[in-house]
Amino acid sequence: MVITLVMLHATIDKDDKMYSKLKGTIYGLCIGDALAMPVHWYYNRQALEADYGRVTDYLPPRNPHSDSILWRSNYRAPNSKGEILHDQAQYWGQRGIHYHQFLTAGENTLNVKICRLLIESMNQTGAYDADDFVRRYIEFMTTPGNHQDTYIEECHRNFFANNARGRPTHKCGVQEKHIGGLVGILPVVAFYFNRPDKAREAALAHLALTHPGRKMETAGSLVIDLLLEVFNGIPLKKAIVAKIDRQTNPFLGHPFGKLLSQPDDWVIGPRFSTACYVEDSVPAVVYLALKYHDDPQTALIANTNLGGDNAARGALLGALLGASHGIEKFPDRWVQGLLEPLPDLNIPDCS
Repeated sequence: MVITLVMLHATIDKDDKMYSKLKGTIYGLCIGDALAMPVHWYYNRQALEADYGRVTDYLPPRNPHSDSILWRSNYRAPNSKGEILHDQAQYWGQRGIHYHQFLTAGENTLNVKICRLLIESMNQTGAYDADDFVRRYIEFMTTPGNHQDTYIEECHRNFFANNARGRPTHKCGVQEKHIGGLVGILPVVAFYFNRPDKAREAALAHLALTHPGRKMETAGSLVIDLLLEVFNGIPLKKAIVAKIDRQTNPFLGHPFGKLLSQPDDWVIGPRFSTACYVEDSVPAVVYLALKYHDDPQTALIANTNLGGDNAARGALLGALLGASHGIEKFPDRWVQGLLEPLPDLNIPDCS
């Protein structure tokens, strides 16, 4: 099915390059996540290849997940206000369970599904409204049957545990360092692409709801700045290189020029961990964006087969590449194969 994800303000024609770039941002977010979903959190690349081969298209997940450590995770709701596992709770603590076992080929993980709530909120209120989003978020997560994803990340568990204990919703987040939190800021930056100051303010406010802390703010600021620059017409590679040269962000303090000549599986793994922590995962995205800046298909396939938290890395990488090149640069089979459309993103007038 062909999915229309972005509806721009009437002043932007659908044939305009900006329309394509904004549409590409949202598609890229979804594509990078959905492509990686079946092999999400494989830290053993030999196990990934044995179970799925080399992944180049959307695939369904299957049990057992030979590299799953879901059995180590736990969550006990303080009361009914914190109940978010619902019928998936029975699988927690079991070995070999795939994190996304009930999703199908081309479907997105929970973090991307939550982006739908965010877009619906911005469209209906005409702005980023944290209170409105949180209301939708709480209703969605506490109502059984709204999604079929088995794994719920720690940030959501912390938020709902604290909310159940009576904390104000804007103080329910616990200091974080996971790349999954950066997925949610992508639609906000696209929504305010023509108002850079508002984009930064709203995106960082949204990030702080579930991923507060200086480390996440620093990582988020880098993603926001890169997106805004490519929206403004600066090529992705040029934008990254300029920031590396100026050392404007501590996540750029690595010898990327030397790393680009190395094999991907030597850089991401031995040099930058494939885990979810932003001190490694964000530089890994930067490395892949630099190396494959003009080839989104190769970039997202490489990211997927490197394993680890490839779904969140893929969402960020896909969004950056889509913002840089537009929707046309992604293969038709990926665009048409996405299972669930996100709502149209109605860009507000900047006047």
